[in-house]
Amino acid sequence: MRPLLPDILGAVGETPLVALERLGRGLPGRVAAKIEYANPGASVKDRPALRIIQDAEKAKTLKRGQTVIERTSGNMGTGLAIACAVKEYPLVVVMSTGNSLERVRMLRALGAKVVRIPQVDGKPGQVTSRDLQAVEKATIALQKKLGAFRADQFVNPSVIKSHYQGTGREIWEQTRGRVDLFVSVAGSAGTFMGAATYLKKRKPSIQAIAVEPAKAAILSGKVKNPGRHKLQGVGYAEIPALYDARYCDGYIQVTDREAADTARKLARREGIFCGFTSGANVAAALKLARKARRGALIVTVICDSGLKYLSTDLFPQRE
Repeated sequence: MRPLLPDILGAVGETPLVALERLGRGLPGRVAAKIEYANPGASVKDRPALRIIQDAEKAKTLKRGQTVIERTSGNMGTGLAIACAVKEYPLVVVMSTGNSLERVRMLRALGAKVVRIPQVDGKPGQVTSRDLQAVEKATIALQKKLGAFRADQFVNPSVIKSHYQGTGREIWEQTRGRVDLFVSVAGSAGTFMGAATYLKKRKPSIQAIAVEPAKAAILSGKVKNPGRHKLQGVGYAEIPALYDARYCDGYIQVTDREAADTARKLARREGIFCGFTSGANVAAALKLARKARRGALIVTVICDSGLKYLSTDLFPQRE
């Protein structure tokens, strides 16, 4: 049990690891999921958001009262909004209109100013690489205008550190070192790289498998020109700057339909309410569990809450 905390930032991390016994019933491998929506901002991005701010304060690259700015699909922005609320920094978040409305409303509720950039060629729920380029251009211009500190999750090494010292360590301790495979998408690549490097340092035989949208399998080189897909925050046109292929033992592709179907099954059969990307992670883990040696433990990540997807077609309204 946690002690009395001085503020909400102390609640970041130490999330539960849950066995998916119903979805994985009868499979040779066993699948467990790290429930990252147990963080205060309901996503895995709370960890790097807090670490970025802490490291910038320590390095004095973020000054008292300075505006923080970030390009985000929503989750990193939410993590930053929580940290900035407590530490009293103004926050500007720049995001595509293709990202879900729940994320926008949550950010504004937490005090962030949200600048939404019209899509170039995507559609709601499907942000393309050209959409992302438009968001990046706007972010650079605003950063210069405001003299803001940019969190820059796609290149900031604090992102990997947060998952190395947090997510990876926790998985190791929660499984008592019995984990055999780690499976996750690589959006900014922070979760994948941080957890993979920690786990492989403790046990070199652990395999780290990167999950990709089937229409945007850039890391594996199977797709050169990424198409539209529903996995928000992952699968754009370029390999993430934080990604190092030396720590990846293989790739697995998941379709939008597989991701959505698995997310719905997680809600109905495991009581785990999550989004498209979490569904993709679990769908990939279950595929690996079908081919794994008996008793192998496969760990993946539930990235965020299904509450952030209620305006999408993931959980259609029924009368």
